[in-house]
Amino acid sequence: MTKHTLMRSAASAIALISAAAASAQVTAADVWADWQASLALYGQDNLTIGAETMTGDTLTVSGITFGFEEETTKLSGAMGDVTFTELGDGTVSVGMAPTNPITIGDQDGNVLKMSINQSGLKVIVSGTPEQMNYDVSADQYALVMDEITEDGKPIEVDIRVALNDIAGRYVTRTSDMRQISYDMTAASLDMIADITPPDTDGDYVTISGKIENISTASEMALPVTADLENPMAVFGADVSMVASYAYEKGAYIFDVNAEGTLTSGSASTGAGSLDMKMDGSVLSYDSAVNDLDVAVQGAALPFPIEVSMAQYGIGLDMPMTKTEEPVDFGLRLNLTDLAVNDMIWALADPTNAVPHDPVTIFLDLSGKAKFFIDLFDPEQAEALSIDEAPGELTALTLKDLRIKAAGVDVNGSGDFTFDNTDKVTFDGIPRPQGDLTVNIKGANALIDSLVEIGLLPDDQAMVGRLMMGMFAQVTGDDELTSNVEINEQGQVIANGQRVK
Repeated sequence: MTKHTLMRSAASAIALISAAAASAQVTAADVWADWQASLALYGQDNLTIGAETMTGDTLTVSGITFGFEEETTKLSGAMGDVTFTELGDGTVSVGMAPTNPITIGDQDGNVLKMSINQSGLKVIVSGTPEQMNYDVSADQYALVMDEITEDGKPIEVDIRVALNDIAGRYVTRTSDMRQISYDMTAASLDMIADITPPDTDGDYVTISGKIENISTASEMALPVTADLENPMAVFGADVSMVASYAYEKGAYIFDVNAEGTLTSGSASTGAGSLDMKMDGSVLSYDSAVNDLDVAVQGAALPFPIEVSMAQYGIGLDMPMTKTEEPVDFGLRLNLTDLAVNDMIWALADPTNAVPHDPVTIFLDLSGKAKFFIDLFDPEQAEALSIDEAPGELTALTLKDLRIKAAGVDVNGSGDFTFDNTDKVTFDGIPRPQGDLTVNIKGANALIDSLVEIGLLPDDQAMVGRLMMGMFAQVTGDDELTSNVEINEQGQVIANGQRVK
């Protein structure tokens, strides 16, 4: 049983319980009916519902269990008794068991037992049967790993992830689509992992961390008939989702003893965020982390390692399904002021010949492409030949390229289209048409420094300077600018001179 399979199964179970916990309506019967509609998204065959008892204003549903089976892996869990109490003012209070156990196992005897624990949970539902508003709060909502058995051997573990002081609102609307939105906050997230492997005496892994002032929001719409067991069901023209996540700061420490070798370290961040959007067959993703600091030391390392960044971010826009016409895609990367400690610099530059300023890399790339397969369909991916491309590129734009490192400053931009009917002019590559402009400052000074410290031989430095002279023009003091154009005939023109 792979860890990937275990985590995917665990995520399905957690999502099931979380979705159920936030579903209710304005009368006890309507609340329970809405729960059943939510649970049905995970497959009726995977659920067992026991007795339903109405006593006074309270409907109690007992015996709710669930189970999933995927290849050689099985997951099972229980939700305990769930109560729906009419409060007499058109609202309903939902009560759940404080602990929901979950077990995941496979045919090789690997078993993972965990539980979803909640304390101080309060769910009050208002609104109408067409739109239900859920005001949710809890002192704590936690995932606890209770037991892990691998190859028949128990592993001593204490793994906990807990959200504290949760508050927010959850809204559902149902017609031919099921629309769900929520806006939640948590004062903090605490995590701890203490693992003792069974085979080597003295070995251990300890990790702990805290994230503060978390906020998350989402809006989702999907057909009521969607099958969430099928990954492709959530990637279609009828499904849309917008989600965001942010936090104020985070701090983490770890300590590992592996066969007598000790390694420890810490990491901290300032504010961070994640934004995701899925509209039809296109997925967009943007993340950012500020003020990242990492420090690692250990017996296996020659010296302590320290890395910091003012900001780290990555973004992606990409199609997820087969497309008849070219669709937009994009890639964004931001590494601002990446710095390492002097001990690392000393390995490559002991004489300080090269500026040790922080490194910045910024890339903003976009384009259009056609996809020939659904990326989440394993049968289509398996049928694709190793010599076949999963799609074809029709346009590529370098909106912005910035690199600052070792005293060199590079800026670039460009725009190209690609003719996929002509793969002869550029030997199997669709013929491009467009131009690219790059400006470089400080290149000659860097070459001089690399020669000085012996990393670059004189003859190779001379070749490099000759190549820069062929493809670039001097536009200032140690500043070069190059413009490369590829015309409709496939001719390559560098700074007005044809080179192909």
